Amino acid sequence: MASYTDDELLEDSPFTRLVGERLRRIRQQKQWSLSDVEDKSDSEFKASVLGAYERGERAISVPRLERLARFYGITIDQLLPRDTQRIDDGGANDGAPRKLRIDVARLSTMGGTQFEMLERFLRMIQVQRQDFNGKVITVRAHDTRAIAVMLDVPVDQVGDKLSELGLLFVPPAA
Repeated sequence: MASYTDDELLEDSPFTRLVGERLRRIRQQKQWSLSDVEDKSDSEFKASVLGAYERGERAISVPRLERLARFYGITIDQLLPRDTQRIDDGGANDGAPRKLRIDVARLSTMGGTQFEMLERFLRMIQVQRQDFNGKVITVRAHDTRAIAVMLDVPVDQVGDKLSELGLLFVPPAA
């Protein structure tokens, strides 16, 4: 009988991918590169291994996850994904875009009731997710329905409307 490590048993798990996305998000919110983490951790967390965790190519063990949380100065539950529904959604999203990255910092400069309501809604999501950034938020398919009502557009046009308003976050070119 073959012997498997935890990494090998879990590497194809959708949850592993979600954990990886969460690890990347928290590292990026701290504005650290993979190399920064390796340097600051005295090579306890190698950039190549952490990158594999973040891409979902490799599963992280619970003891290692606990050490990483301690290193980041947060609780272990903050490293776990908030939206486990995404594991089972099979891509079905009622015609809404899979993810939209909204520039909350830009939104806060806009006047008007609909923008104030949208900003309050996004801030509520950030609090629920314990988001450390506050500048950009990725909304999921089920959030776009509420945003569609606030912007008075069909759900499948939320992305277009946000883009038209200049509220979609576009990462700076590297």
